[in-house]
Amino acid sequence: MNRSIKIIIEGITLEGRVFRPSDWAERLCGRLATFHNQRILYSTLLSPGVINDHNSVIVDPRLKETNPELYDHIMEFGQLNHLKVYTVTDE
Repeated sequence: MNRSIKIIIEGITLEGRVFRPSDWAERLCGRLATFHNQRILYSTLLSPGVINDHNSVIVDPRLKETNPELYDHIMEFGQLNHLKVYTVTDE
């Protein structure tokens, strides 16, 4: 069985407020995105998504190995803004 671990930074604060601006996840993930045929392609290591009806960032823990500075920045962003940060495992 191959399990996939992801870190979720959900766009809601620990106090229960929706984080703004609404495009924060796309902006953050754009740091690792590329463009092809006038379309943005998000990395599998760092991508925006919607979790529990909130804009969120999905982080592959391998980002820490490939780009430790960006990983630290992303995790610090979640902490400084009091966002919900947790780990999920897919089976």
